[in-house]
Amino acid sequence: MSLAPLHPQIVHFVIALLFAGVLFRCIAVTGRAAFTGPAAVVLLLVGTVGAVLAVKSGTDAHGPVERVPGARAAVVEHEEWGERTRNIFLVVAALEIAALIPAAQRWRKAVHVASAIVGLAGALSLYEAGEHGGELVYAYAGGVGIRSGNPDDVGRLLVAGLYHQAMLDRKAGRTAEAAQLIGQLAQRHPDDTSARLLVIESLIVDKKDGKAALAALAPFPAAPDSRFLRFRVGLLRADAFVAAGMPDSAKATLEAMAREFASNRAVEERQAKLR
Repeated sequence: MSLAPLHPQIVHFVIALLFAGVLFRCIAVTGRAAFTGPAAVVLLLVGTVGAVLAVKSGTDAHGPVERVPGARAAVVEHEEWGERTRNIFLVVAALEIAALIPAAQRWRKAVHVASAIVGLAGALSLYEAGEHGGELVYAYAGGVGIRSGNPDDVGRLLVAGLYHQAMLDRKAGRTAEAAQLIGQLAQRHPDDTSARLLVIESLIVDKKDGKAALAALAPFPAAPDSRFLRFRVGLLRADAFVAAGMPDSAKATLEAMAREFASNRAVEERQAKLR
């Protein structure tokens, strides 16, 4: 049975349980807060079982992730830290179990101290595993879009990638590339209002074609029902008028917007540029 879809849920529980368990064990060895001793045992044992399951679920999930170009090294590093963390906490669990044996009562204090020391090393390893896991997800999109098996999730991942790369290209002055990516995004979602507005924005910002933008805005009503849409379309219409060399029309549009969206910075900044 594959545990791959459960990896995100499992690791979050493991992090919480083991960090809390190590903290409680460290407090318990000082002799303060008597409840922390029994609590530490439960947290560390349950957390260690979770760590074993986390490694299993991560191993089940790693195949499609590491096949993404450039991601394999990050996957391997995360796996190694995860396995190292599991192994350390297996030692901690063994110490905690040993301390429960009646015959070991005379050494119980020393065993608990050893558990705390090894647990601190495990907590450091756990932090590293979590950090590398976060890097894998946020820097390499590891597992993003594929965990559920729903093709729509991959489509949304592609849309996000196209959008963010287009914004980076635009910021870097590569406006032709930005416009091309926005076009690809819109081709995949031709009926999506947000995608249509992105194309219009690209006509203004990337292609400097105000007249084409105004033509694309024509199907939108002058006052859409949605307040957000009224704001978005209004700003685009004002920007399109400016790009088309029609500043008076832009001023009129912004004046109407200023009445509804009082003290809005985007509106005020555009008005200031036209004065």
